[in-house]
Amino acid sequence: MKLRISAGSLALLFTTVHLPARAAEAGASSGWHAQSLGQAIGYMLLFAAIGILAAIAGYKLFDKCTPGDLHKEILENKNVAAAIVGGSVILGVCIIIAAAMLG
Repeated sequence: MKLRISAGSLALLFTTVHLPARAAEAGASSGWHAQSLGQAIGYMLLFAAIGILAAIAGYKLFDKCTPGDLHKEILENKNVAAAIVGGSVILGVCIIIAAAMLG
């Protein structure tokens, strides 16, 4: 099997390799960096909503994967140990979400 590389594909490769350098030189504002206070607040609210929804989804997924009903155990039976486990799960998911958003 032969690999054929055309001049067009080489040109595409070289232009995509140098795009970040050109964007930095031109001062283009592509990405998630806010250009104003209103945009920064909007991004903050967007990321907070996504993070809260992901934390709730992680808690619900953990509750489905474990035996018993963790939510019922916490609310109806007032089980402190179950509440500590539930809180720990939420904190763990939030740490993972924060690391994913930063990095």
